[in-house]
Amino acid sequence: MSSITAQDLAGKVGENIGSSEWITLDQETINKFADATGDHQFIHVNEEAAKMTPFGGTIAHGFLTLSLMPVMTAKSDMPRLEGVKMGVNYGGNKTRFLSPVRSGKRVRGHFKLLDMTEKRPGQWQQTLELTVEIEGEEKPALIAEWITMLFV
Repeated sequence: MSSITAQDLAGKVGENIGSSEWITLDQETINKFADATGDHQFIHVNEEAAKMTPFGGTIAHGFLTLSLMPVMTAKSDMPRLEGVKMGVNYGGNKTRFLSPVRSGKRVRGHFKLLDMTEKRPGQWQQTLELTVEIEGEEKPALIAEWITMLFV
């Protein structure tokens, strides 16, 4: 993976800037997320009951899929910003959960740079569009716009 200055990255607004490695969302991961969040809805953790739903089995929480953004970013071929001292989540503009991720499926993220604005010297606001692809499926799991403050 290459490195890039904030100014040069700003020149890539509107471009797809990388994709992540594949990540498997297995039942153990789904169960751990349920424990961490207290969301034990049967469609996530009860394999027998979930078989009776239109999903045909358990599915990952939408927020679990969204929470993979940091690992997808770390395990991607996106250019790395030179001189970053810190990155801080700033929020999101919109998130849409489009397709369920069935237990055992693999997902990967695709990143498009929507905005890169210097707010003050050494502080950049980056907006990325994340599309999470489900292996072997046409429709993505989610599309989200995420904002990060980067300090260089």
